[in-house]
Amino acid sequence: MKEDSDILITIHKMVKDLDRETTRISAFYGLTFPQFMVLEALLHKESMTVGEIKDTILSSSGTIPVIINNLQKQGMVKRSKDPEDHRRSLIMLTDEGRLLIEQVNPENIKMYTDRFSIWSKEEKRELIRLVKMYHDGRETQEDK
Repeated sequence: MKEDSDILITIHKMVKDLDRETTRISAFYGLTFPQFMVLEALLHKESMTVGEIKDTILSSSGTIPVIINNLQKQGMVKRSKDPEDHRRSLIMLTDEGRLLIEQVNPENIKMYTDRFSIWSKEEKRELIRLVKMYHDGRETQEDK
């Protein structure tokens, strides 16, 4: 159906626009988009494993170690052994990394808050409901 195609194209355009703006904001602070995503994920947790970061930012597993290595070289993150499983490393923000992401993140939040201001509170709730309905339906289909 044409409506199905329109949904896909419209959502893709919106996400692409938001990602482009986040990329622009990140670049102003010397970060790539994936670096911003890793730092932003770590901002909300004390520490995370590589797998947790990958799942949080929805990235492929092969790219996350490279991004983390680059951030570590820049002094933005540090690694330590997971005390519960010494085979895994925990990634944490350094003071420098925290300071940087605490500058960048509010600017990014303002950007998408401004973009989403075109919708009323009710419209935002409806959009969230519809997207959740999609995800719930996918999970049900995958369980079969």
